[in-house]
Amino acid sequence: MLSEEHKLTIKAIREFVDQYVRPKARSIDKGEYPRQLLRQLGKMNLLASTLPQDVGGAGADTLTHILIVEELARASPSLATIMEVQSSMLAENLYHNGNKVHREEVVPKLASGEAVGAFTLSEPCCGSDAAAIVTRAEKRGGEWVINGTKTWITSGLYADYFLLFARTGSLEARHKAITAFLLRRSNCIETTPIEVMGVRGTGTAEVKLNDCRAGDDDVVGEVNGGWKIAMWGINMGRLNVGTIGLGIAEEAFYEAYSYAKKRVAFGKTIAEFQVIQHYLAEMYARVEMLRSFIYSTAKMKDSGDPNFPLYAQVAKLMGSRTAVDVVRLAVQIQGGYGYSKDSHLEMLYRDAKATEIYEGANEIILNTIYKFMREKIA
Repeated sequence: MLSEEHKLTIKAIREFVDQYVRPKARSIDKGEYPRQLLRQLGKMNLLASTLPQDVGGAGADTLTHILIVEELARASPSLATIMEVQSSMLAENLYHNGNKVHREEVVPKLASGEAVGAFTLSEPCCGSDAAAIVTRAEKRGGEWVINGTKTWITSGLYADYFLLFARTGSLEARHKAITAFLLRRSNCIETTPIEVMGVRGTGTAEVKLNDCRAGDDDVVGEVNGGWKIAMWGINMGRLNVGTIGLGIAEEAFYEAYSYAKKRVAFGKTIAEFQVIQHYLAEMYARVEMLRSFIYSTAKMKDSGDPNFPLYAQVAKLMGSRTAVDVVRLAVQIQGGYGYSKDSHLEMLYRDAKATEIYEGANEIILNTIYKFMREKIA
């Protein structure tokens, strides 16, 4: 399934992770935003790898992007989360759906890591039911005036650009009256940090908009066509979250396996006990099954397969569940050491829980899968 180019990408990103990310993983988990690491990824053309080279990408396929996210997530799910939002939900979204200015001026800044972007959809009233957002953009004279509050915004504290979704029609029209805007950070935008349990280095924030002005050239796509832009980002975001789950689960498995081969109890390594072998076999099987599914889903994206949105939901659901289950078993294998604050697994356990919640709570994902399923087998 992996070409020689894919294998070279894995080698390059693993070297980067070992040299630069792992030494910073704990400080990132304590809240240090990894802006310099984003710039370094940008210099390697790996921050938004699927974009053309002339705007800072590598002209790579979606599987290459997924391999990068996976390796970053093994060391720092926070960095992987920031990167997937910056690349898939902002840079690639704007490249494919934005105007000439977005593509030629903003996208290269995002792809290089010079600028940080935030996907700004969720609101206090409406996380899972995003079509019910109440942040409003009203046309006054020749400009749009935007007011409202967004929450749970990854990179919100540090973003230079906000891909923001606002209501431009009635509440009753739901997703048919939502417009996407690209806003630059200015005095009309107030951000407040949100303390979270996991992925603590993501600069998660509440974002308040107070009479923010935007022109027609700041609209992404068409007026009242913002839902298409949102779903373009969210579908890739869900595949990315599943991939972050894969990276977390893979790292947890290897942490547990390495420990089990060294830890001696009752005169032999605990890896020699059948119960531990069963735990490890279960973990390995779950990781490899998830890997196969996610890699094939990435290829569906590039082939234009109409089932990609469905499979992206499944990837998110199964990736998050696998992450939580595998880390739980890994902690159990390591016992007190795995439960200690200094353990890498302790961080991964908290980060794994986030994958069941962001980019759509798993209960909402199940609703979406059922709708797709009902149409497919009707």
